[in-house]
Amino acid sequence: MRIVSLVPSLTEAVAVSLPGRLIGATDWCGHPVDLEVTRIGGTKNPRVDRIVALAPDLVIANEEENRAPDLDALRAAGLEVLVTEVRTVPGAFFELERVLTACGAPVRPHWLEEAEAAWAALPGPASSTTAVVPIWRRPWMVLGRDTFAGDVLARLGVHHLYAAHPDRYPRVPLEELRAAEPDLVVLPDEPYRFTADDGPEAFPGLPCALVSGRHLTWYGPSLAEAPRVLGRALGAARR
Repeated sequence: MRIVSLVPSLTEAVAVSLPGRLIGATDWCGHPVDLEVTRIGGTKNPRVDRIVALAPDLVIANEEENRAPDLDALRAAGLEVLVTEVRTVPGAFFELERVLTACGAPVRPHWLEEAEAAWAALPGPASSTTAVVPIWRRPWMVLGRDTFAGDVLARLGVHHLYAAHPDRYPRVPLEELRAAEPDLVVLPDEPYRFTADDGPEAFPGLPCALVSGRHLTWYGPSLAEAPRVLGRALGAARR
């Protein structure tokens, strides 16, 4: 089966579970690091002509990562497109199994079993730490309602203060973020690459947790270690 993936986390899931099935992936698909496939552009601006030329049996996409007009163009060219929707950790497990089954996986991969076990083993939120979670600056944007990353944090005992905002990724002035007085500022390294020198200085006096964006926002093999990796980073910042 010939597969093109337009989603970095799904690319990793398929590549690890079904070696050799992927023939195309986006420029942002960086895992596995040794993946050798045809690159077809970005998640928001894929080269539709290049994908069509590859003649895949299936294109896998996501309703948030990818634009509907691009997916419509692929369908119009006669390609089958599977579109996922992931807003929660359980939803991620459901969609991953659906994708892998569609890609021809005969059994559930071991990493998926490990990931489900890792999240099921969590004792439940032991604290009610409040946080703001910037995902961009210039302008500042944060996690809002109904996001996968928000559900990940909630399961780790962190309530982000814009969870009830009408927008999923609202633009919020820095002054308002500071005035919200969160217990913690969570700064992932993607989509904006926050670092020790780029991000924490905007929140003087507030503890900041620099976390792996792959573990916070990706739904794939990284889910197996995400509770441990994120829990350690969040715990260190809260101490």
